[in-house]
Amino acid sequence: MSKLMDPRNQAPVMIVDTTLRDGEQTAGVVFANNEKVRIAKLLDEMGVHQIEAGIPAMGGDEQEAIRAIVKADLRASIMAWNRAVIKDLEASLECGVDAVAISISTSDIHIKHKLQTSRDWVLKNMTEAVAFAKRHDLYVSVNAEDASRSDMDFLIKFGREARDAGADRLRYCDTVGIMEPFTICQHVQTLREATGLEIEMHTHNDFGMATANALAGVRGGAKFVGVTINGLGERAGNAALEEVVMALKYLAKVDLNFKTDMFREASEYVARASGRELPAWKAIVGTNMFAHESGIHADGVLKDASTYEVFAPEEVGLQRQIVIGKHSGTKALMAKFMEYGINLTREEAQLLLPKVRETSVALKRALFDKELVYIYEDFKQEMKQGKDAS
Repeated sequence: MSKLMDPRNQAPVMIVDTTLRDGEQTAGVVFANNEKVRIAKLLDEMGVHQIEAGIPAMGGDEQEAIRAIVKADLRASIMAWNRAVIKDLEASLECGVDAVAISISTSDIHIKHKLQTSRDWVLKNMTEAVAFAKRHDLYVSVNAEDASRSDMDFLIKFGREARDAGADRLRYCDTVGIMEPFTICQHVQTLREATGLEIEMHTHNDFGMATANALAGVRGGAKFVGVTINGLGERAGNAALEEVVMALKYLAKVDLNFKTDMFREASEYVARASGRELPAWKAIVGTNMFAHESGIHADGVLKDASTYEVFAPEEVGLQRQIVIGKHSGTKALMAKFMEYGINLTREEAQLLLPKVRETSVALKRALFDKELVYIYEDFKQEMKQGKDAS
């Protein structure tokens, strides 16, 4: 029995992480085998329900990494990605996974130009592959590649034949990221009702809507959401794990009980392993999420963090920062100097603030702690000289 069917793994929404498969398909990204195992363990510890570990048909190092992940005896289900080809599935079986994704194109543009075949050929190969996988007691996700550009009647037929062959779910792939939330919600509702299959969202970010589309799919009845850490993935990437989980919790009121305080750690590790920058402005895990410079914002946060923060920084492994620069106000300046053990009076802060802003403009950035202390020391020296002169 697939680990995904274990009652302990059941949740209102199931997270399927494909960092190790679709994430590694990002142009120029390669994970070392030890990195793949480490990422899998991080995903499992955080609470991911299913890990798409790679593509066994590639052989060599890929199979070694997948076997090592299987042997790690994680709580998560371990899935392998396959074409609708029996040899691919045989390679997956050799790796010991408990679940397989069987992927084949369903859009006419793919069938005509990529596969250069027919709809009937797609259905035949898909159903044969599903039947083979089910004979070997595997959990099966049938991936409708380019589903978002597929004819809906054909997509429904594809889903029904997959179901009849024994498939456990249908992965709706917005392969080129061309969907928007309203339409994708309707598509998922239609597919769910017409096929009776559980639906997985697999959304790409070409128009910046991967997370929104994933959530819309959940609203339409999808139980599974495919994600990657940091939104890593081909072209503009996939829906980001950290965004989806936190949006479900705070916007959809669906708490998956993830160890969200591990998000920053996991994001940093994957950023280093993939050689991709983790931007300060990255949603959920970027350092700027809880960095406040604007006087009005900083004043509000100092009085009550909920004025400008939806959740506490510690919840995702971050810390709040009061940044001092051009837009800072006296309250933020006083709070910052309290961190240094210096109790600025309001009058001192008002006199010091123009110097702080002037320096920030000259340097075109916020100021470092040492720079602020130097400005304060110069200020105190000028004040002393003024008193001596008088």
